Amino acid sequence: MLLVLLFLNVVAIASASAADEPLSTITPLPGALENQEMRIIEINLEPGQSSSPHRHNAHVFVYVLEGEVEMQVRGGPIVKLGPGETFYESPSDIHQTSRNASSTASAKFLVHMLKVAGAPTTVAVD
Repeated sequence: MLLVLLFLNVVAIASASAADEPLSTITPLPGALENQEMRIIEINLEPGQSSSPHRHNAHVFVYVLEGEVEMQVRGGPIVKLGPGETFYESPSDIHQTSRNASSTASAKFLVHMLKVAGAPTTVAVD
């Protein structure tokens, strides 16, 4: 019994020491994202709701949380997305279509946007 307790004590001490050690080294890269900012926005679309064509002048990453949405950049195909799926817009893209694909259920998604600090989040286009 004493041997078992001694073994468990050694294992516990080894585990505690391993937990204190960093798993990785984080090195900031000065100037890598100078004059940039990250915005994270939650969008809720009611059934059938859509937005007008616009652009963000940013790298945009969409992540669908609930429901289904349809996304399209000008010149590209309409893409239907469900929970867990993603969509990317480049800074030069015009976001032609952004709509809830359902006429009965709401949709929710996150927009992660990397843009020039202080620049408008959204710009309307024709």
